[in-house]
Amino acid sequence: MQRSLALREQWIGLTRDVAWPARWHDDGRFHYRKTVEGGFRFLLADPVTGRSEDAFDHARLAQAITTATGQAQQALRLPFEDYSEERADGHSIALLDVAGTSLRCDLQAYVCTPQPASTRRPRGFGVVRDLRVPADPTPQRSPDGQWEAFAQGYNLALRRVADGSVRALTHDGDAQNFHDPESIVWSPDSRQLAFYRVKPGTARLVTRVETAPPGGGQPNVQLQLYPKPGDAVDIERPLLADVANGKLTVIDDALFANPYRLSPIRWRADGRGFAFDYIQRGHQRVRLIEVAAGDGQARTVVNEDSRTFVDAWRPYQYEIDDGKQVLWLSERDGWRHLYLYDGLSGKPLRQLTRGDWVVREVLKIDAKRREVWFSASGMDARRDPYFRQAFRVSLDGGEPVRLTHADADHDVAPSPDGQWYVDVHSRVDLPPVMELRRADGSLVRTLEQGNIDALRAAGWRAPESFVAKGRDGRTDIWGLIVRPRDYDPAKRYPVIENIYAGPHDSFVPKRFWPFGYHSGGDKGIGMQALADLGFIVVQIDGMGTSNRSKAFHDVAWKNLGDSGFPDRIAWHRALAARDASYDISRVGIYGASAGGQSTLGALLFQPDFYKAGVAWNGCYDNRMDKISWNEQWMGWPVDESYARASGVDNAHRLRGDLLLIVGEQDSNVDPASTMQVVDALVRAGKDFDLLNIPGGEHTVGRSTGPIDYAHRRQFDFFIRHLQGRQTPAWNAAPDAPSR
Repeated sequence: MQRSLALREQWIGLTRDVAWPARWHDDGRFHYRKTVEGGFRFLLADPVTGRSEDAFDHARLAQAITTATGQAQQALRLPFEDYSEERADGHSIALLDVAGTSLRCDLQAYVCTPQPASTRRPRGFGVVRDLRVPADPTPQRSPDGQWEAFAQGYNLALRRVADGSVRALTHDGDAQNFHDPESIVWSPDSRQLAFYRVKPGTARLVTRVETAPPGGGQPNVQLQLYPKPGDAVDIERPLLADVANGKLTVIDDALFANPYRLSPIRWRADGRGFAFDYIQRGHQRVRLIEVAAGDGQARTVVNEDSRTFVDAWRPYQYEIDDGKQVLWLSERDGWRHLYLYDGLSGKPLRQLTRGDWVVREVLKIDAKRREVWFSASGMDARRDPYFRQAFRVSLDGGEPVRLTHADADHDVAPSPDGQWYVDVHSRVDLPPVMELRRADGSLVRTLEQGNIDALRAAGWRAPESFVAKGRDGRTDIWGLIVRPRDYDPAKRYPVIENIYAGPHDSFVPKRFWPFGYHSGGDKGIGMQALADLGFIVVQIDGMGTSNRSKAFHDVAWKNLGDSGFPDRIAWHRALAARDASYDISRVGIYGASAGGQSTLGALLFQPDFYKAGVAWNGCYDNRMDKISWNEQWMGWPVDESYARASGVDNAHRLRGDLLLIVGEQDSNVDPASTMQVVDALVRAGKDFDLLNIPGGEHTVGRSTGPIDYAHRRQFDFFIRHLQGRQTPAWNAAPDAPSR
């Protein structure tokens, strides 16, 4: 147990020259981070000269952050993974985030200044304005500097800058239909402005009691605006105002009549009109809408419909040449591909990519060369279909040009001028290689080659990939296996599955792990630490997750309770048939957030297979969780599918052993979701364990610090329930490592 609890601190500094993806600067250089003895350094490289140097004085920046935050920092363990760069007075400014605080750090004077919080009114999960907070009162000045638009109560008014004279722009605003000053956008010629009239949604406030405040004393009550599935959202209606005559045009909403969300208004640079994105309530339709400046007529530029869901969780459209052309991502042919539209006529021009593979991300649009750079996966037969490769394709048609080839996962960063790209590629068994290449794919130089000799000497072994057929007997399901470092194939090992089955992505690691001081490395070290206690630990991507076909993805639609279990169990059985050490009579499972929901679901809906589970901060009933994530996959209106997946409604089905862990102050998943499961289990007379962490947030027990109390409790739980062994008497140990 002590060996596993200490594993992270033992391993975290054992890699050398393991590099993270690059970020380009406007001056044509790029920075990246790599592991060195004692931690990591940020380097700044010039592709032309080949020179590289420290991106800044690490010791001075550590001191500057210490001064700004009051938290001591170490030069080689700086508390951020990346930063963005801007220029001011001829020298560099680093913009970074430290524990939720935005800092602006002058890299000449080495002074860091916390950035003021936004004065804009916050929104609950992007769809309900928090009316307890006043809107930003800053007047919106016209481009020609002659006018200012601002709020007068629930209405908007115009002020002439020259003489300060004011006239009302709207007159009919009230609490239930107010004109939002934060939505005002001026036309480029200053003759018109567009804005939203808002009918407020449900102001649902989640109440949390902070029972043990950091300074001690009496409990505090915390309130959070937290819209949930089925709640009314803000209904926005765009209006167009003419400055000269005061005419107001209310835009006909026939094309966007049932909004879940409208995007901020954006004027076309040529003044022909303004545009916004429309996501329909229920997420089965997405449209790009453009409104003409002359008559206020709305038209659909691009439309996307689905009988299940349109995946609006990811970026789906990019405007080119002031919206005269539109790059659109769609799963309409069964795979996620790129389409080009004429933004003026709305006519489709061409499908840029096609085939039984998926576009993962648009990396760069080079309007001058009329090319789009993108990453994609699944195009290589007999290779892992989740490995990303990089391509570019002409907007005028033709076959994509492949830029990466190694059998690995590629993280590619193109330069702003399109002449270079940095490629960091790795696998779980291959430390990262960082290369600088020209746009034609030719290698300029290898920048870094990860060295893991010390890590191997410490006992690290790469996890194993395994693929088996899913529920349909045809579809490949991919997973990862982590064995104890003292693994003996002659022994039988209980199995523990690390689960996350959210439809917004895929989750089995494909890049090298552990990644040194990278947050993604903690999962790998945590799985190894658990395996070293005498388990085989696995992670699997079942149907319903993303980055495969649309049909693979659609399994999640109104069906989050499925969690890909038929595929996961088939995968487990296939591995057990090949590996006598893999004991599927003793299978445990753990996960957090949506993984917590799946963990409980395993014990409720698949109790013949899963025997014990540790569920962290779970969204056990999708009606209790945030509106954004749940309506995207479970749909709207709320129907019986929510109840079918509910861990509350089905709590009476519990047969295995369960440990629930929750952070009392979770602002991501309402902690009441856990407590309602607790209530249902008590009413059903079920035995279970509960660990409620006072003050704990959504990441409770999953911090980047030393293995904490909650992790130790998870270790103890699986040892007792899957191995039948007693764990240490922790209360008798004066220096217990759970501190």
